[in-house]
Amino acid sequence: MKVALTEPIEPVGMAVLREAGLEVIEGPGGEQSHDQLRALCRAASAVIVRQKLPDDLAASCPRLLVAARHGVGVDLIPVADCTAHGVLVTNVPGANADAVAEFVVAQMLAAARQLETMHRLHLTEGWKSGRALASSATELRGRTLGIVGVGAIGTRLAEIAHHGFRMRVLGFQRRREALPGFVEYAALPNLFAESDFIALACPLTPETKGLASAALIGRMKPTAWLMNVSRGAVVEEEALVEALSAGRIGGAALDVYAVQPLAAGHPLRDFPNVVLSPHVAGLSRESAARMSQVAAEDVVRVLRGGRPANLINPEAWDAYQTRRRELGL
Repeated sequence: MKVALTEPIEPVGMAVLREAGLEVIEGPGGEQSHDQLRALCRAASAVIVRQKLPDDLAASCPRLLVAARHGVGVDLIPVADCTAHGVLVTNVPGANADAVAEFVVAQMLAAARQLETMHRLHLTEGWKSGRALASSATELRGRTLGIVGVGAIGTRLAEIAHHGFRMRVLGFQRRREALPGFVEYAALPNLFAESDFIALACPLTPETKGLASAALIGRMKPTAWLMNVSRGAVVEEEALVEALSAGRIGGAALDVYAVQPLAAGHPLRDFPNVVLSPHVAGLSRESAARMSQVAAEDVVRVLRGGRPANLINPEAWDAYQTRRRELGL
């Protein structure tokens, strides 16, 4: 059996696949077109996903049995098409929780201590200018962090913020009873109005698309920062640009965008109080190894006829068994 990789994975994951006797097919590298991705997966029994797949992936790849997300969000995978054709979809929940949570903490610290501006002033205007900025820097202790989506990532972030920095933590999610005891539930209007930092860590769903709307951004404190490590479409980018242009919020730290990569002329590039990164919050040496290993292990389970540890579409199980029989497995 063959396993297609839309992008390379870590050696620990490759070892899992090869020890199982699977042939690995690697893509050409870089962003691939949908035609290239179809061609890559056409003869494969599994694909480990790090790029957005075409909507007709399962229909156009008759041998495919599993699409394993090298990450958490499955918006890169056409789940409905996979389910209809008996292709199982998996992900690696929690594997990058530490990496993303620590990245948000880095964003908060950079914003509170104005590190980007201080660095620029120190280099361009000298020692005294850089030091003068320090008088307006703030500490995280006593500040309020609002987290939208308190899953594995949000919970780890809340732990660091509350226990490490003694911050007040507000949380919003559908299952409010699952919030840790030290996280206060807050409805979205209150969370946006009371928080000094707002971290978006929710999955992209029809309900969360455009969640950070003009109305909610309009409730933010004039010193508050919006941080997005979920998906770009969770934020109404035009509303955010308008708020930044008018100086109505403190700033934004964005790792994801409505359209990726961020266009060269995008207005978000022009603000000195906006910190941009290229969708890397979940990537570290440690998290990349964990994601590669867990994704590869689930691929092996499925190709051997077993149920994966992290199954996104359990309703596809019966159709998957039928597809295996049709393939003579």
